[in-house]
Amino acid sequence: MSHEFRKREEEEELIKRYEENLRSNTSGYFDIDAYEVIIDHYMEKLKFKKALGAVNQAMDQFPFSTGLIAVKAQILSNLEQYEEALTLLEKARNLHPMDIEIYLSIGSILSLQAKYQEAIALYEDVLSFSNEEKDDIYYNIGLAYQSMEEYDKAIEAYKKSVEENINHEGSLYELAFCLDVVGQLENSLEYYKKFIDEDPYSSAAWYNLGIVCNKLEKFEEAIDAYGYALAIDESFASAHFNLGNSLMNVEKYQEALASFNKTIEIEGPSPEVYCCIGAAYENMEQYELGLKYFQKSTKLDTLYDEAWFGAGSCLEKQEKWYQALHFFNKAIKINHHNSDYWKAAAHAEFKIGNTISSISAYEEAANLAPDDKEVWLNWSFIYYEQGEPLKAVDVLSHGMVDSPKDPDFLYRMAVYLIEAGQFKEAFTYLENALILDFEGHKILFEFFPKIETQKALYKIIDQFRKENS
Repeated sequence: MSHEFRKREEEEELIKRYEENLRSNTSGYFDIDAYEVIIDHYMEKLKFKKALGAVNQAMDQFPFSTGLIAVKAQILSNLEQYEEALTLLEKARNLHPMDIEIYLSIGSILSLQAKYQEAIALYEDVLSFSNEEKDDIYYNIGLAYQSMEEYDKAIEAYKKSVEENINHEGSLYELAFCLDVVGQLENSLEYYKKFIDEDPYSSAAWYNLGIVCNKLEKFEEAIDAYGYALAIDESFASAHFNLGNSLMNVEKYQEALASFNKTIEIEGPSPEVYCCIGAAYENMEQYELGLKYFQKSTKLDTLYDEAWFGAGSCLEKQEKWYQALHFFNKAIKINHHNSDYWKAAAHAEFKIGNTISSISAYEEAANLAPDDKEVWLNWSFIYYEQGEPLKAVDVLSHGMVDSPKDPDFLYRMAVYLIEAGQFKEAFTYLENALILDFEGHKILFEFFPKIETQKALYKIIDQFRKENS
């Protein structure tokens, strides 16, 4: 940990010195390794124009570095200046026709332009004259086929990549994803076990089996597989991290924390690991500690929306609605396509008393996830509480389009219609709900606390029970 801290301090000092030179318009000397650190810093912060300035300055000093050329092309592609990036890489290819990194960079940009067939042809051309980095080349071929939704060809490419390098995490992850898409993941277990049969002391083979078991929700088997990987290689950080995730899935939060902390001990902190630690504390109802780690995550990556949301969730569970809403809105600003963020913000707005904002947020959530039952129930409840049961009926009707036989919807519709005085329609919904889920009727009494109403409802429900027993 002290080594990681010193390393960060050195990097911060380097960035400070570089930026001071820029401000004073002086050209201090930096070696190529220093430039790589500076450029990586700006790229991690998504400051691509600053990264471009740094790489241009580096190339003035090191004009023949193919590594810098490839990095500049990557920055240009991030700025969507694809043609300029390709022109640069073509010049580099003419100078270094056997440099595999240049081909991989060209193929990556072609894929970004959706020119997948051109990218595949380029990668296959490289395979014809080089035995270097074949695992990465097959991986990129797989990505191109996957983007074209040709999953069988993608699977074939990923398998070739894994055969070249069993430790290629990208290929292993995407392979499991594609196998899942085509419904072959369960059948592929034997494929992964084959690597263990070939080398039972391969930590990577056990790790890969753990990934697949986790995807199949065989969490205990995944935990065992990661455990074997770690018995072979205790310093396997990714195995510690994934073990933590599987332990979270079986609600062993204290053990998960130990795995996440071990990950940090081995490879230093990261936004993702801090976020997972925050989630573990949240599930253990230690909300202050959860909030602390979610905030640590956002400090490492200000654009990590899951951490902002997690922080809001910890505050929500403490009924600190104003603070929670602040964090939910941060998450929405970064990723406005996540319905859970809108739903959480809507609930916080409702608790604060901002009815119009709450309704607006629920509408966004419903557009993004029309099959989320909770959105429709909560949204319609706002109108019910305001004494507008028919508006509540209207909202719930839209939610029921795809789930007309959901008992929760049917019981709630009965509640709203009773409140609106439309008893005949209400009892039709109530009867259908009782048929589908008799025990669910208990929710009705939460909406009608008056003893007289409860007695009347109980009489109807008891009559139904006797008639259908």
